[in-house]
Amino acid sequence: MLTLLDLLSAVALLIWGTHIVRTGILRVYGSQLRRVLGHNVARRPLAFLAGILVTALVQSSNATAMLVTSFVGQGLMRLAPALAIMLGADVGTALMSRVLTFDLSWLSPLLIFLGVIFFLSRKQTRAGQLGRVAIGLGLIILALQLIVSAAAPITQASGVKVLFASLTGDFLLDALVGALFALISYSSLAAVLLTATLAGSDIISLHVAIGLVVGANIGSGLLAFMSTSMQNVPGRQVALGSLLFKLLGLVLIIPVLDPLVNWLDELRLKPQELVIGFHLVYNIARCLLMLPFVSPMARLCASLLQVPAETAGPIKPRHLDLTALATPSLALANAVRETLRMGDLLENMLGAMQAVLHGTQTAVTQQVRSLNEDVETLYSGIKLYLAQMPREDLGEQDNRRWAEIIELTINLELASGVIERMLRKIQQQKTAQQRSFSDVGLEELTDLHTQLQANLRLGLSVFLSGDPHSARQLLKEKRQFRALERRLAHAHVNRLQRKVVQSIETSSLHLELMADMKRLNSLFCSSAYAVLETADTGALSSDGPDETPGQVGEQSV
Repeated sequence: MLTLLDLLSAVALLIWGTHIVRTGILRVYGSQLRRVLGHNVARRPLAFLAGILVTALVQSSNATAMLVTSFVGQGLMRLAPALAIMLGADVGTALMSRVLTFDLSWLSPLLIFLGVIFFLSRKQTRAGQLGRVAIGLGLIILALQLIVSAAAPITQASGVKVLFASLTGDFLLDALVGALFALISYSSLAAVLLTATLAGSDIISLHVAIGLVVGANIGSGLLAFMSTSMQNVPGRQVALGSLLFKLLGLVLIIPVLDPLVNWLDELRLKPQELVIGFHLVYNIARCLLMLPFVSPMARLCASLLQVPAETAGPIKPRHLDLTALATPSLALANAVRETLRMGDLLENMLGAMQAVLHGTQTAVTQQVRSLNEDVETLYSGIKLYLAQMPREDLGEQDNRRWAEIIELTINLELASGVIERMLRKIQQQKTAQQRSFSDVGLEELTDLHTQLQANLRLGLSVFLSGDPHSARQLLKEKRQFRALERRLAHAHVNRLQRKVVQSIETSSLHLELMADMKRLNSLFCSSAYAVLETADTGALSSDGPDETPGQVGEQSV
C-alpha cells in the first residue's frame, strides 16, 4: 500500500510541477506566446513549428490547447491553422518526454534550490516568476525519478504481474488501458514512463507497450476535449479535431503493427529506450502525415459540432473564457477584447445622439435603452471576471493592466449613463416643450459631438496599444476639446446678449449638453494617463499645470 501511495504521490508531483512551469511561463511570456501563435498561422508549416515551440516552453500540450481553443473561440484564429498548431503540440510534448528521460538527477536539486531563492526574494518580478519555473522543472525531473523507483517494486508484485499478463497483445484493449493510464495520471507523459518501466521489467511485451503508448496519446486527446467543456463550440471543435487525428493514428498503425514490432526487436536496444523512441517517432510521423489534411478535418469538425444560430436578445459577454483564468495574461487579453466591445456600444450610442440632434430620430428608441443595458451587462461581466483573478499572483505588468481595464470599464459604464440622460433631455426639449436649437447652436453641438466620437476611438486605441505617442496625442485632443467647448460657450452667451429667441429658449439645455460632453471627453481620454504614467517620457507634464490624472478620477466619480 505504501509503495502504491509513493507512486500516486510521484504522479501528483509530476502534474503539479507541470502546472507550475506552465503558469510561470505564461505569466512571464504569455503575451509573446500569444503573438507567436497568432502571427504564425498563415502557413501550416509555421503553425506546426509554433505549436512545437510553445509546447516545449510550457511543458504541456494541454496548455497549448487552452491557448489555441481560446483564440478560435474568440474568432482570432481559423480552425484549420489551429489544428496544425495542435499537431505541432503533440510533437512538442513527445520531444520533451524524450529530453526528460535523460539522466538529469543532478539538475533537479540545483533548479529547486535556485528557484526557491529567486521566487521568495523577488516574487512579483520577472526573475521571481522564472524562479517559479525553475522550481517546476526541478519537481518534474524529481517526479520522473520517483515514478521509476516507485513503479519498480510494484511491477514485481504477483498481482500486478497477473494483471498485466492478461494483456496478451489485443491492440485495441492495450490502447484502451493506455488511455485509462493517461486519464488517471492526468498526463500522457506519466503513462508513457510507466509503460517504459513495465517493459523494462519484462512485465509486458513490446507489442503490448506500443499499444499502451498509442492509447496514452488518445488519452491526452480525451483530456484536452474534456477540458474544453466550458468553451464555446468553435473552441471545442479544435479539441475534437486533435482527438480525431489521434484516433486516425491508431487506425493507421494497426496494419503495420506486427512488422514494426519485429523490426524494433531486431534493434537490440533496451525496452525502455524502444518505448520512448517509438513514442517520439510515432508522433512525428503521425503529425507530419496528417498535416496536409487539417482543412478537411476542420470541415468535418465544423459539421459534427455546429455553431448554434444566434437568437435576438440581450447581448452577452463573448470573450470571458473561465478556463483562461489560470493564465493571467490570457485572461486579461480576453477582458481587453470585451472592453473594446463596450467601446463599440458607446460609439453606437453616440451615433444615436447625432441622429436625435439633427431630428432624424425624434425619440429615444428602445434600441438606445437596450444599448445602455448591454453596456451594463458587459461591465458586470468584466468586473466579475477580473474579480476571480487573485491579484497577489499577478506580476507587476499584469497588475497594472488589471487596474487599467477596471478603470476604463468604469468610465465607459458611466459614459453610457450620461449619454442616455443626454438623449432624454433632448427628447423632452423637442417633444414636450416643442423647442429646437438654432442653426448656429446645432452646428456647435455637432462640432463637439464629432470631436467627442474621434476622441472615443483614439482613447480605445491608446488603451489597446499602450503607445505613448498616441497617448500624448489624445491629451492634446482633450485640451483642444476643452478650448473648443469654452469658445462655443462664449459664443452662446453672445447670442443671448443679441436676444436670439431660439438660443434663449434652449439655453439651459445647450449649456447642459456642452457640460455633459466635456465630462464624456474626460472619461474617454482617461486611458492616456495610465499609459504615460508607466512610460518613461515625462509626457504628463505636457498636459499643463491645470490638469492632473487625479482630476480625471474626480470627474469620473
